[in-house]
Amino acid sequence: MKIEHYTFGKIIVDGKTFTKDLIIYPDRIDPSWWRKEGHLLQIDDLRDVIKEKPDILIIGTGYNGVMKVPEETVMNLRSMGIEVIIKKTTEAVEAFNNMEGSRKVIAALHLTC
Repeated sequence: MKIEHYTFGKIIVDGKTFTKDLIIYPDRIDPSWWRKEGHLLQIDDLRDVIKEKPDILIIGTGYNGVMKVPEETVMNLRSMGIEVIIKKTTEAVEAFNNMEGSRKVIAALHLTC
């Protein structure tokens, strides 16, 4: 999958436009991803991602980086052998596009704030 464009609240992936937070898997997109506590990413918010056993999880924290990722969440993911990359969504998109195809990469992207 290729992210063609991202701006605040809008992303285009393989020609399809999305306006809500999403998770990009190697073979599909979950266009309705949301967290229990909107701007706080907890391990429970990533259950489906964990089942996929990615090599790398790229987390986009929003256009301005408002979504927080507690160290506990990061440590849980790393203990499962998942490399975690956390960036503002603009930079996360770039990282995803640069890594796609090299290993099993999943991106969880907050599109606003």
